[in-house]
Amino acid sequence: MGFNCGIVGLPNVGKSTLFNALTATAAAQAANYPFCTIEPNIGRVAVPDARLYDIARIGKSANIVPTQLEFVDIAGLVRGASKGEGLGNQFLGNIREVDAVLHVLRCFEDENITHVESGIDPVRDQEVIETELMIADMESLEKRIEPMKKKAKSGDKDAIIQAHVMDVALEALRAGNPARTVQLKTDDEVKFFKQLQLLTAKPVLYVCNVLEGDAKSGNKYTERAAAMAKAQGAESVIICAAIEAEIAQLGSDAEKKEFLDSIGLDEPGLNRVIRAGYKLLDLITFFTVGPKEARAWTVRRGSKAPQAAGVIHTDFEKGFIRAETIDIKDFMTLGGELAAKEAGKMRQEGKDYTVKDGDLMLFRFNV
Repeated sequence: MGFNCGIVGLPNVGKSTLFNALTATAAAQAANYPFCTIEPNIGRVAVPDARLYDIARIGKSANIVPTQLEFVDIAGLVRGASKGEGLGNQFLGNIREVDAVLHVLRCFEDENITHVESGIDPVRDQEVIETELMIADMESLEKRIEPMKKKAKSGDKDAIIQAHVMDVALEALRAGNPARTVQLKTDDEVKFFKQLQLLTAKPVLYVCNVLEGDAKSGNKYTERAAAMAKAQGAESVIICAAIEAEIAQLGSDAEKKEFLDSIGLDEPGLNRVIRAGYKLLDLITFFTVGPKEARAWTVRRGSKAPQAAGVIHTDFEKGFIRAETIDIKDFMTLGGELAAKEAGKMRQEGKDYTVKDGDLMLFRFNV
């Protein structure tokens, strides 16, 4: 089960620099001209989670395997993309494939780096991209709604619901609101809404890219971006992509810590971006632990035990019998699996159990 975040933004806001730092590779070419990223680049990065290392220490695990999140660096979009300007059609197709959007906003001034719009204004930049995505969504719905309404007139129950959902989404978009603001009433409406694959239905995290001196406290531009995000019910993160790129080139954790201490930062900004992306997708982590390895696994919040088992192997889900589960606090407080079991803290959970963040799980199954 893979989850991914698409990194989007206007050209030259720092998308590829951020992506390179995230993946610690030079796969995405960063250069001072628009459209240097032609094909979407994909990288998988570990999700920072100190609990995994505590579990591994207690369980005396030989290896540690963190869970991962996928990031996609998508070509820059410009005004008019919905009409094919720049790499518009390609951009729209690539963004349709991701689960969530990390929107990089330029919050720094640098006369040596070209901006495709005049002046620095993160709110305007956000509106440029949001508008293009809303136009694309409207055009997509307008092509599909009339045939669906005709089908609904025949009495087809699914078509009736789908036509209604399309109407509600179009009404929101025409009023200047992204599709993610649409309020749905039933499970069927939610199901059909997801099938529409609207670009503006995707959750968004705003990543404010600043110069080194503003990496800790931000600036007037990040304040505007944060206010905009709050008004939307979204979140924003401040990061200096140039700092992150430099950290990515350092060899050891000790070197990275020394560098962070020298500039007054507690941790890489990328850690905050990754955690925020994880939260944005509404993901949780469960763990497995043994002498060979301690491992973190990802599922969506609300997943049942068999679904979690299936993340490890499809046979685990097909032949699921039960899950032997320990709360992570009990595991760490009592000092491991055996002690937790002896204290009566290991639970036997069935198919209806909803997995909780931090659960340690051992699955019993047959095939």
